[in-house]
Amino acid sequence: MRRALLAAGITSRHLAEGYQLCRRLNAMHGKTYYLATLLLPPAKRPYVHALYGFARYADDIVDGFGADRTARFEAWSAEFLADLELGTSAHPVCRAVIDTIGRWDIEHSYFADFLGAMRSDLTTTGYQTHDDLAAYMWGSAAVIGLEMLPILGRADTSIGREVLEPYAADLGIAFQLTNFLRDIAEDLARGRVYLPQESLSAFGVDRDRLRRAVRAGAADEPIRNLLAAEIARTRDLYLRAVPGIELVHVASQDCLRTAVALYSRILDEIEAADYNVFRGRVTVPIARRVGVAAHGLAGALVARHYDQALPM
Repeated sequence: MRRALLAAGITSRHLAEGYQLCRRLNAMHGKTYYLATLLLPPAKRPYVHALYGFARYADDIVDGFGADRTARFEAWSAEFLADLELGTSAHPVCRAVIDTIGRWDIEHSYFADFLGAMRSDLTTTGYQTHDDLAAYMWGSAAVIGLEMLPILGRADTSIGREVLEPYAADLGIAFQLTNFLRDIAEDLARGRVYLPQESLSAFGVDRDRLRRAVRAGAADEPIRNLLAAEIARTRDLYLRAVPGIELVHVASQDCLRTAVALYSRILDEIEAADYNVFRGRVTVPIARRVGVAAHGLAGALVARHYDQALPM
């Protein structure tokens, strides 16, 4: 991490503490995402950790227990937005992400939209249609893909943001849909079901059926059919997003390819488990994760060498 901070030009001890905390949050809670991030050039990694750390910190407040979580979230988010306008913060996570926003000129509205989506998690427990869910995921997932774009860079400076943005948004949403499918039981324990009611109804599934699956530790036929359809929908999003990888900077491409491969393997593992996401969290075996990352690292090292060899 010290090498990455120096490569990124982060020399202030005060700032470094915030970035290091964000990295720890990323490594602890976002293992798939973190593994892919290691394929970025060191100078880019702290900034991606900061974006993840900010999102994770907000999510932890919202998903926490206690009657005061709404008050804590509102106070923290209001303080962050005020600090964003000031350009710094006393909070270490906010300090790191505000520094990242300033260095990469990331739009402030993305963070307000993200906080709005997190606020809805405090009261909203389900979504009627896919359009309703898409409105939520704009703030919870799509904007995170958009926040990443300045850091990832462009393969060619002639490529406009308007070309890259749909790919980035789709990829962010595909990652989140993958998590939703994996975490159905965990979300249900918090009182939430992210799969839209129109999908559940199409396959004869309701919350009671999902709760019975949790108690039994097994998925029945209607639930398996539902998850198969939602996995197909999510894979379509990956297919739409993947062409955009060629449009980001060559040194960032293997990170994204690896992230897509790792998250897609979560869907494979759900299928291999006969769609049973109720007996425990479905994960990609460590050996397979390491194999995917090693392949990506080889490509990333070649890309960095190629990028450094280009004439200025």
